Amino acid sequence: MQIDWYKTFAAIWRQRKEYLRPVRNIDPVRLANLIGIDDQKKELIRNTEKFIEGKPANNALLWGATGTGKSSLIKAVLNEYKDRGLRLIEVDKHDLLYLPEIVDKIRDLSQKFIIFCDDLSFEAVESSYKALKSVLEGSVELPPDNVLLYATSNRRHLLPEYMEENIGTGVDDGEIHYSDAVEEKLSLSDRFGLLLSFYHVNMEKYLEIVDSYFPHYAGDREQLHEAARMFAMSRAFRSGRTARQFFNYYSENNNSPE
Repeated sequence: MQIDWYKTFAAIWRQRKEYLRPVRNIDPVRLANLIGIDDQKKELIRNTEKFIEGKPANNALLWGATGTGKSSLIKAVLNEYKDRGLRLIEVDKHDLLYLPEIVDKIRDLSQKFIIFCDDLSFEAVESSYKALKSVLEGSVELPPDNVLLYATSNRRHLLPEYMEENIGTGVDDGEIHYSDAVEEKLSLSDRFGLLLSFYHVNMEKYLEIVDSYFPHYAGDREQLHEAARMFAMSRAFRSGRTARQFFNYYSENNNSPE
């Protein structure tokens, strides 16, 4: 299936049929909707604008606590810059072996493409991360100028680390020399030139996010906040995702959230 990238802003790789399926209903999240991650927004926007302008830009790894806006930020960046030629292709981590084929389909196009891999991490028995390393830095053929990889992960290091792997680590003349196993695992995340960390928000910021979902709420806002606090306590952490889930819950259990 041939995609008209002038009319299509995003696609998803379907491994079984080995084709890109156009996305018709893109998540409408906007940058202004994302609260509490201003520094991360600033850095990813700066990197993306450089990419669109044809300047050197980095592959990005957004890592940290679950539900803190990592994936939403990437989707919001697409919505912000799609009218300037930015496009997004979502690839599951299990399909990373197909990245060379996907890149071959788009390397000569005029648009700028973000390859989006959500929840990226690998177990010790997996070897597909080696294909990812090759795509990130190229092999005989350099990576195309119109493709970047933006990935999210709960891990700073994308591969699990074990105590026994540090046995070969030593200090020589004041310098730390890691074992080969540790070097192999560190080298994967190091191929992302932009690393952005995300953390759970404090209660004040959490309630600010909650308020953004209830801009015209006519009821007792302190009562609303107390319900939001109790909801977050039942989930054991506070995040943008928790605030969104509270909005859905409160809307279902009250006649009107507004």
